[in-house]
Amino acid sequence: MALLALGINHKTAPVEIREKVAFAPDRLADALHDLVSRPQVTEAAILSTCNRTELYCGLDDTDGHVIVDWLKEFHALGGHDLQPFVYNHPDQHAVRHMLRVASGLDSMVLGEPQILGQMKQAFATASSAGTIGKLLGRLFQHTFAVAKQVRTDTAIGSSPVSVAFAAVSLAKQIFSNFQDHTVLLIGAGETIELTARHLKESGIGRMIIANRTVERAQTVAAEFNAYAIALTDLPNHLAEADIVISSTASPLPILGKGAVETALKQRKHRPILMVDIAVPRDIEPEVSELEDVYLYTVDDLQEIIQEGLKSRQEAAKQAEEIIDTQVSHFMGWLKSLNAVSTIRAFRETAEAYRTAELDKAQRMLAAGVDPAKVLEQLANNLTNKLMHNPSAQIRQAGYDGRIELIDAARELFNLKPEN
Repeated sequence: MALLALGINHKTAPVEIREKVAFAPDRLADALHDLVSRPQVTEAAILSTCNRTELYCGLDDTDGHVIVDWLKEFHALGGHDLQPFVYNHPDQHAVRHMLRVASGLDSMVLGEPQILGQMKQAFATASSAGTIGKLLGRLFQHTFAVAKQVRTDTAIGSSPVSVAFAAVSLAKQIFSNFQDHTVLLIGAGETIELTARHLKESGIGRMIIANRTVERAQTVAAEFNAYAIALTDLPNHLAEADIVISSTASPLPILGKGAVETALKQRKHRPILMVDIAVPRDIEPEVSELEDVYLYTVDDLQEIIQEGLKSRQEAAKQAEEIIDTQVSHFMGWLKSLNAVSTIRAFRETAEAYRTAELDKAQRMLAAGVDPAKVLEQLANNLTNKLMHNPSAQIRQAGYDGRIELIDAARELFNLKPEN
């Protein structure tokens, strides 16, 4: 069986491409079932975030074209060529890639911790869907352990840098008196929670949290002394917001140009900063055409994010060393699977010899034969049977001049070197 990690991310594809292959959470189970229904695919998990869509698969071979074809088919992208944007990592390269992703080494924000939680959720979703087997199950558990080791043994997460932090930093650059302004957060997931925490620590004046499920919005709002509303109430509160930060899993835009135009009129054209960190995008791109609106996407945050990276560079080098070692450990385990059937067959043969000789010894004891003689014969017979085939093969190897097999036998049986 082969391993494959295939996908696109913020480095290889712009947001217009990434949003086309993003998976809505409520479609993931169906997607996984459809993926593993392909003859070549035995196991699968899907990671879909604002910055990446990745498929981790156990395959009968490492040909990634079948996965790219499936991705295009599932998202009805017949007229699009995804190949220029796609990376394809087979076997040990797949292991290395997953370890780097989980450790935050492949993120837009170096060392950001959110991706580990997102990978755990991807694993949980695939496990619930029944598409995780022995190979991916072991790989995910190894990945989580290595990511924890990287966090513990390096300073990769020492600086408070993330997409959420970058969004708040951008807002602080534009609005100097933070306490005098109102922010509207759309969504109530982990990214919005982190954004709300940074906003509160930065002294934002007022916070409104809108979510499709108002109960979830209320839960997050209670932690940050914010006001919770349903998404359907957005038009009634949009004009109150000086800052709008959106991160939902909606497959379609939540804010359109018309709604924002109406809010601007109510605000008498006081400017609004909008930061759309969702993929697919929550805010229609046409909104950027409006005067008095400053619209940024996740890709626009790159420059801000870069400022917080310097302190993590040395930690990243240490993390890469850990990952190098752990890739070798996992591949060693994977290679050991090839020997399992041989070990099992060897044990079964030895067990058969043991059973036969034990039965013979018990019959001799029942017949009154001296126990000492029975034990001696049992030991001799068992030794001779266990030694017969290996001895015959080694003798034949010597006759054939197969020195490498004789050397392997010495290593296998831990024999002392010849003088």
